[in-house]
Amino acid sequence: MSRMPAVFQNLRLPVIGSPLFIIGNPGLLVAQCKAGIVGAMPALNARPSSQLDDWLAEITAGLAGGAAAPYAINLIAHKSNARLDQDLAVCEKYKVPVVITSLGAREEINQAVHAWGGVTLHDVIHNTFARKAVEKGADGLIAVAAGAGGHAGTRSPFALVQEIRRWFDGPLVLSGAIATGGAVLAAQAMGADLAYIGSPFIATHEANASDAYKQSIVDATSDDIVYSNLFTGVHGNYLAASIRNAGLDPDNLPSDARAYAAGSPRPWKDIWGSGQGIGVVDKVVPAAEFVDRLAAEYQAARARLARS
Repeated sequence: MSRMPAVFQNLRLPVIGSPLFIIGNPGLLVAQCKAGIVGAMPALNARPSSQLDDWLAEITAGLAGGAAAPYAINLIAHKSNARLDQDLAVCEKYKVPVVITSLGAREEINQAVHAWGGVTLHDVIHNTFARKAVEKGADGLIAVAAGAGGHAGTRSPFALVQEIRRWFDGPLVLSGAIATGGAVLAAQAMGADLAYIGSPFIATHEANASDAYKQSIVDATSDDIVYSNLFTGVHGNYLAASIRNAGLDPDNLPSDARAYAAGSPRPWKDIWGSGQGIGVVDKVVPAAEFVDRLAAEYQAARARLARS
């Protein structure tokens, strides 16, 4: 058994709703927490930066009463993030229970979060980054495997979890095309403590995504996902339909980002991210309804394995 912080021990399901750039918002986060999973949101979604204080106040009020699951805020730790210190200070003000860091493990962030009693998770795409994150004080790791939405890695989830579990017995979260309760149970079976689910939540009523984006999640399958570094300079998974809508051929994208012309579609607006697990998403629903489905599938999978 891994060493799990108390904040994760009373969840309805062992799931974190992964932060969704632009799409995540207080309404979706609160709905996830009230449904019994960890809700999460990037701090950078609050624009201007002063809005983060308003949003955390809204989240605190929405979760008052203690019956909901905890929430997490994602901070981009790269030194290019000019508002990192300001966002961290707002998180300290509200004693955010879980902080997820991305794009650089920073010892000073972990120390700050620990000082107010919070827990830190750092997302990694391979074992070397995982070791560095733990050395710098991260409490847990998010293994971003092949098939995940956003800036996904290329490692098989089996390989990534196995390598990390050889030396790390702390909280381990697995990300990569997880979209059913059975997949959540499979993540636990291979050694993860929690599953990280993002793309299916795009197709929810609360998500800050256009109706066309939500419908594309419903209509697409893993065959419609394109893995490219063209749009941000870092490899990520994107919906082919959005690439076509932007006037590009998803089957013949330039391999060099320098060939991406000025005035091209903005990746945060025109090119839609998605993981490979969306083939099981068949309609746009409230977030709570999707979590209910996950819970039913999870229990059914446990029962099926018990019978066998």
